[in-house]
Amino acid sequence: MLAGGSGTRLRPITHTSAKQLVPVANKPVLFYGLEAIAAAGIGDIGIVVGDTHAEIEAAVGDGSALGLRVTYLRQRAPLGLAHAVLVARDYLGDDDFVMYLGDNFILGGIQDIVGRFTRDRPAAQIMLTRVGDPRQFGVAELDAAGRVIGLEEKPVAPKSDLALVGVYLFTPVVHEAVAELKPSWRGELEITDALQWLIERGHGVESTVISGYWKDTGNVTDMLEVNRLVLESLDGRLDGRVDDGSELIGRVVVEAGGVVERSRIVGPAIIGAGARVADSYIGPFTSIAADCVISGSEIEYSIVLPRASISGVSRIEASLIGHDVEVTPAPNTPRAHRLVLGDHSKVQISS
Repeated sequence: MLAGGSGTRLRPITHTSAKQLVPVANKPVLFYGLEAIAAAGIGDIGIVVGDTHAEIEAAVGDGSALGLRVTYLRQRAPLGLAHAVLVARDYLGDDDFVMYLGDNFILGGIQDIVGRFTRDRPAAQIMLTRVGDPRQFGVAELDAAGRVIGLEEKPVAPKSDLALVGVYLFTPVVHEAVAELKPSWRGELEITDALQWLIERGHGVESTVISGYWKDTGNVTDMLEVNRLVLESLDGRLDGRVDDGSELIGRVVVEAGGVVERSRIVGPAIIGAGARVADSYIGPFTSIAADCVISGSEIEYSIVLPRASISGVSRIEASLIGHDVEVTPAPNTPRAHRLVLGDHSKVQISS
């Protein structure tokens, strides 16, 4: 499991938090991948970590809560997916293994592809999906029979619209490929180059084109879309307190210690443990994390991270609000905007 990387597309959130720990329906996206691995019958997992290792280790622990045995593997810098295989070489030994990108979300898990790999045992098994702009991904080229004949990382002129999904299955022969690699133009050891090495030397590289849902949750738009998808499958549950002046419509979860007062919540939505919602409207596809306060405000299709406070704000939509953030109305006069923004922030202001 790869859980390094700097998460530049999720800044400023990732200036202070690991991108793999940004929550989807109040659960870190990393945990969906860990659960998928456990469900596929895999018990031992090495998590490749970087500068955010302390956060990852604190969140996952030894893995026992998920039925896993976790070992942490330090990567000094995010030097490519194949470099992560190099870092894990001693840990992996001569075993077959799955490499799973910790910020990827795959609906339906990986049991089927693990079963197919175990049965047929090619040198590598990859998952592909059709995308609108393949220039942002590793891209596979197939022949008329559907066999993989070429791979390229973020090509300027893609030869297909088939992008590699962030799950790869390998036999130990991949270590020979990785040992031969040189850094690409991006300065990284590319897993696509390792796969190409296997193909050119006659090793079997099998592919499965998936039609189910997959997202690389590397940006805010995709995070919100995955949050929507997960909330769609939510079952309503009331473990907290909702007063008589409030209305819950549809599938709404209020976790233990959560309080809803004089408010209207339209599901699917989740209110985290210890959160308080008062005199507010929470619209569909919204996740309010633990210990947040939403007061006199409206918010919809958004993710709010722990301990954030939103007070007296008329309308918020399609937003990702970080830990311990305070959102309040601006003064009516003078007509000006007062902003305190982290590096790489993006702000839209209606003048």
